Amino acid sequence: MIQPEKSAPGAPPAADFIPLIVPEFRGREWQYVKECLDTNWVSSVGPSVDRFEKLAADRAGTRYAVATVNGTAALHVALMIAGVGRDDEVLVSTLTFIAPANAVRYVGAWPVFIDAEPRFWQMDPERVADFLDRDCRRDGAALRNRRTGRRVAAILPVHILGHPVDLDPILQVAEKYGLPVIEDATEGLGAKYRGRSLGGIGHAGCFSFNGNKIITTGGGGMYVTDNPDWAERARYLTTQAKDDPIEYVHHAVGYNYRLTNVLAALGCAQMEQLDAYVESKRRIAGRYRSALAAVPGIRLPEEAGWAFSTFWMYTVLVDEAAFGMNSRQLLRALAAQKIQTRPLWQPLHRSQAHDATGSPPCTQAELLHQCAISLPCSVGLTPEAQSKVVETLKGLAGRRSSQTAP
Repeated sequence: MIQPEKSAPGAPPAADFIPLIVPEFRGREWQYVKECLDTNWVSSVGPSVDRFEKLAADRAGTRYAVATVNGTAALHVALMIAGVGRDDEVLVSTLTFIAPANAVRYVGAWPVFIDAEPRFWQMDPERVADFLDRDCRRDGAALRNRRTGRRVAAILPVHILGHPVDLDPILQVAEKYGLPVIEDATEGLGAKYRGRSLGGIGHAGCFSFNGNKIITTGGGGMYVTDNPDWAERARYLTTQAKDDPIEYVHHAVGYNYRLTNVLAALGCAQMEQLDAYVESKRRIAGRYRSALAAVPGIRLPEEAGWAFSTFWMYTVLVDEAAFGMNSRQLLRALAAQKIQTRPLWQPLHRSQAHDATGSPPCTQAELLHQCAISLPCSVGLTPEAQSKVVETLKGLAGRRSSQTAP
């Protein structure tokens, strides 16, 4: 069996290898990092942290932002501040990376997994409303899951692949039941929902700046909100809950979750390039759309009329019967041509790490996971490299069926 090409840790890829997605540094990164080193502002305070937070808040359209070591830390803090506690439940997208479900467990709560809708592959608002209306009951001020008896405490929609969740119906049902909505916008920086930037639409939002995101600080995350009390609490908890930093007095359990000034400096330089990076991503998506539209068995991602997608991870669905091979066979065939791709995440309700007994069925996410494959889409992907991906895909289409035809 041919496996995707691997390199030694830290080694550059071969010149003819097309990676799935890699960082892009084309701005003032070296200058800003050097300023940190020259001035000794390298730890978790400094002017770059302050500036990066302001840039993030401005981009999200919120009053406040708090920089964290990664997106998972931002999610953890967001859940605590929203009042999610032990043995509560949080509605979470099932088709996503595992981090939001893990963050729910960090606070002692339990994820309730909600299926994806079939067209844009995001958390299904109808499934959210159906679960809250039919599978829950009022118990005084609390809303409880009929299956488990646990209190439902929040909704955590995850904007996946650079496309927004349809938030308005979710916000409406959340208001009906008095639930906070925390946007996991870790894959959604630069995207918009009905003209509004993701992260700033719910009660709080979280971003990630991991190496594969549209902008990166290597690691790093951000918590954003319009709530001044929540912002103050986030800053307090992420700096080890210091009540008197001189005498080392702490009144609560805190976390060493603040982003360093050096990494924030990278973030400032990257944020200056965000619009150009989004334009590049959308241009790459447009090329794929034009070139692959007629390939049998390949379903291209759609963009809702109310959405502005960054197409952060360009993902297609493979129909085995029409294309001639399934998504995993295609992954291996592309790897043999030194083209890196990946499937979508295992739906979280199928993960052995999490208990899904309190969740409704999630059949659509399973179908998407079975058929999806993400194609190379780095911000710096060249037209020549993209053409190789396209021509290789076209060359593989129907190959298996033609070989097995009588």
